[in-house]
Amino acid sequence: MEHPAAVRATELRKSFIVTERESGVGAALASLVRRRREEVAAVDGISFALQPGEIVGFLGPNGAGKTTTLKMLSGLLHPTGGEVSVLSHVPWKREKAFLRQITLVMGQRSQLVWDIPAADSFELNRAIYRIPASDFKSTVQELTDLLELGPLLRKPVRNLSLGERMKCELAAALLHRPRVVFLDEPTIGLDVTMQRRVRGFIAQYNQRLGATVLLTSHSMADVEALCRRVIVIHHGKLLFDGELAALVGKFTAHKTIAVKLEDGEADGVLAERVLAYLGQYGDVISREEGVVTLRVPREETARVTGRILADLPVIDLTVEDPPIEEVIERVFAAESS
Repeated sequence: MEHPAAVRATELRKSFIVTERESGVGAALASLVRRRREEVAAVDGISFALQPGEIVGFLGPNGAGKTTTLKMLSGLLHPTGGEVSVLSHVPWKREKAFLRQITLVMGQRSQLVWDIPAADSFELNRAIYRIPASDFKSTVQELTDLLELGPLLRKPVRNLSLGERMKCELAAALLHRPRVVFLDEPTIGLDVTMQRRVRGFIAQYNQRLGATVLLTSHSMADVEALCRRVIVIHHGKLLFDGELAALVGKFTAHKTIAVKLEDGEADGVLAERVLAYLGQYGDVISREEGVVTLRVPREETARVTGRILADLPVIDLTVEDPPIEEVIERVFAAESS
């Protein structure tokens, strides 16, 4: 028996009325009498469904409508049109049964009280969500172990680093064990090590509780590590909804081949001959420390790889798809053309 979708959006729309005027004193005075207003579509008729337990990447450039969509899904904004169902609830009705099962974490917004320790903010959330004392204690201990929060909980939030605060933010948002988690740039501003820890925590939370996660991020490492499926929007419209691997296959006509040669083979005159040889198969895009990277048509990859291994003194060879950032740029370029 198929389970109902945890999150479903159908022709979801959100428009805002913005006031415009020219610069200058004259335009400012004129605007006092007559204001020019324009309707701007932040989200323009997108539809998708998330199944229970899925982690889905929600991608798009700044201004694409990602945060607006998350706010509608979590009930902070009322849509201009369309329908939304989250765990069979209408989000903007803000029913208690709905609020107890969802959370929204925004990397640039703090829910912790600045001048008190994070542990005290946790206690406040316990009261708000009416979490039984025994459940609260075990959940705090579990989150503390997963996120290594022990030394942080008694420090005033203002004394925490950005990475430490973000870990506490995640814990505070998950104390009530929500079944649906909306994450808006959860690793923004964190160093590489901290980003890796947060990604690992999100994956563990998903596995332990079977939570549905919708993740927006400009860090493609987040998306590659956590998401098999991605939804891409631009100018409020849906561009792609499917597996990450399919996104790469659909919008990328090339692969990259990195060739590491024996010592000395990438220097001097011989190197020029090697580059000339590789150049007949594709574009040489980099050459450093004995490794030459070649971009070749996807359908030619197997043939070119075989020829390189047969003709050159190769120590190592790797074949990769292009970086996800490049693939996303191609998606936007295709939409704009």
